[in-house]
Amino acid sequence: MAELYPPIEPYNTGMLKVDDLHDLYYEEVGNPSGKPVVFLHGGPGGGCSKDYRRYFNPEKWRVILFDQRGCGRSTPFSELKDNTTWHSVSDIEKIRELLGIDSWSVFGGSWGSTLALAYSIKHPKAVDALFLRGIFMVRPQEIHWFYQEGASRIYPDAWEKYLEAIPTEERGDLVKAFYKRLTSDDTAERTKAAKAWATWEGSTSKLIPNMKMAASYGEDKFADAFARIECHYFINNCWFESDTWILDNAKTISHIPTFIVHGRYDVVCCVENAWDLHKALPQSELKIVEDAGHSLSEKGTTSWIIDKTDSF
Repeated sequence: MAELYPPIEPYNTGMLKVDDLHDLYYEEVGNPSGKPVVFLHGGPGGGCSKDYRRYFNPEKWRVILFDQRGCGRSTPFSELKDNTTWHSVSDIEKIRELLGIDSWSVFGGSWGSTLALAYSIKHPKAVDALFLRGIFMVRPQEIHWFYQEGASRIYPDAWEKYLEAIPTEERGDLVKAFYKRLTSDDTAERTKAAKAWATWEGSTSKLIPNMKMAASYGEDKFADAFARIECHYFINNCWFESDTWILDNAKTISHIPTFIVHGRYDVVCCVENAWDLHKALPQSELKIVEDAGHSLSEKGTTSWIIDKTDSF
């Protein structure tokens, strides 16, 4: 099985002012003369980690990574104002233009797959390949499954801790109840809700639950941006015009080589999502990893991604 490339440091970093409020951190690693690829992290609100640099052959690829609005090293931290899908799509274009790139490959996992698809639909001429993992398309059934009822039946132990942040009488619409608390001026209430929301996802992202991962999601600073920005996006349907906006517009990107990988036992984003996208993009290549959940770092998922980025 293919493994991650060795740790690597950026050869270029910077802060890009995208409007009067937001400044985005970006970095480049690998070969400055290589094939450009932009990495879109998950969440929204997850930020980039050093390991994300390691999915690409550094001799072949010029890898651009950035922290989306409100998270990671971008500022202001955990900010919801002027933070939407379409702001992020615009930001990706600003980074491409800043770096003088005509077209690039786009890599996105989980929410990153949503953003990659939205960006590609809006700017198909700028994209020469899509590498997608853990497909998420923000349809109501996807939100309901993970945040209201569905995954709760597979992880009742972790679900019980998630529910503790919300009074019984408000549990009929958990996204709405969390949003109320995540946007509250009550710091203690906001922190409690953020930790519960983020820890739930961290507890369910791998086929074999990883408590260290769950605990890292619950760390105060990470959880605040991750939970607030995710909930902000989801309660607004990510500002898509319809519940099936991505599938409705998939024909726009039918000419782009697309590689999709999804864990069979992904309970955060069900494998049905990848299947539906593959049917809408029949030219795409779909790999269902039989022994994986949602996480990018699971061996079968990692190996397939690296094989594809190596051979493309």
